[in-house]
Amino acid sequence: MSFDAPDACTLPTAERPLRLAEFDALFSSAVRSVEAVSPTHARMRLAGPAGLEATVRDLAARETACCSFFTFTVTPGPADGALVLDIEVPAAYTDVLASLAGRATAVAPR
Repeated sequence: MSFDAPDACTLPTAERPLRLAEFDALFSSAVRSVEAVSPTHARMRLAGPAGLEATVRDLAARETACCSFFTFTVTPGPADGALVLDIEVPAAYTDVLASLAGRATAVAPR
């Protein structure tokens, strides 16, 4: 599955495959479910080893730095090591959010 970065993304083109690989690694190891709350809001439930929260927060901060239209909210879940990752975008970027959520669903463990 491909992912096309929008024109608003300021991450250099050469670095985009590396960032995508970081998201794929997170999605394939930690995503337990993906929910479309609305066209502008996706919610992912994640679980993993110690340090998962720091990893998610770091990746979210770096992604927000280059794609300022994303809003990431990380909330510790009720179980040890569980997190809820809410991702929100303005209406103009619903296709980007849908693509990211679709990628997470495609590579998440079954």
